[in-house]
Amino acid sequence: MTDHAALMTAASKGELAASRKLAERTGMPQADALRATLTRRAGVAGLEHLLAMRAAERLRGEQNVAARRALADAALARRQAAPAAAPPWRAWFDGSARPNPGRCGIGAVLEGPGAVRVELSLDAGYGNSSEAEYRALIAVLEAAVEHGATMLAIHGDSQVVIDDVNAPDCASAPALRACRTQARALLARLPGTTLRWIPRHKNARADALSQRAVPPLHDEEAHDRTEPAAQ
Repeated sequence: MTDHAALMTAASKGELAASRKLAERTGMPQADALRATLTRRAGVAGLEHLLAMRAAERLRGEQNVAARRALADAALARRQAAPAAAPPWRAWFDGSARPNPGRCGIGAVLEGPGAVRVELSLDAGYGNSSEAEYRALIAVLEAAVEHGATMLAIHGDSQVVIDDVNAPDCASAPALRACRTQARALLARLPGTTLRWIPRHKNARADALSQRAVPPLHDEEAHDRTEPAAQ
């Protein structure tokens, strides 16, 4: 005879509740009431058939839970084994002219994954401050292409240059057209690159590198950072 524990395991909540009511109504022991309830539920197939069918259902459910858990564990293992996403590349650029126009100095910093750090501090010939800024942008873009940068975020404090690069062709400054063409050609080789303006105090390293590139001829010489309006 099937023991009470097996009957309890096989019974549904509704069948357990029905057996309790039967025991209360008739005064029979709870185990007998549960057996009677399940026997009625089994019908002509018999109690043993019902218990076997319920056991098979439980086994399938346990197997399904185990399979889902195995899939979740495998997915977690793959995520943990996969290399971490490379941090985005970042760059800063700045340019200066002494006087304005005058000798141009450019500075730039490029940072990327794997402790990549490139610093540029170069004499960039003669021009005005906007041309110097553009030349600094071009220099850091060339470095980014050389190092295979991806998803690059570039920052600069020249509103003139950043607006000009991002402007449609019809709205760009004719005086800066050659620089713009070169910069946009490099940007086309760096998909996902963004170019954003930042205030000068957040561009200190690139500014220092541009200043180092063309030191003042005299200690009293002031550095004119005013950008002329591009024509």
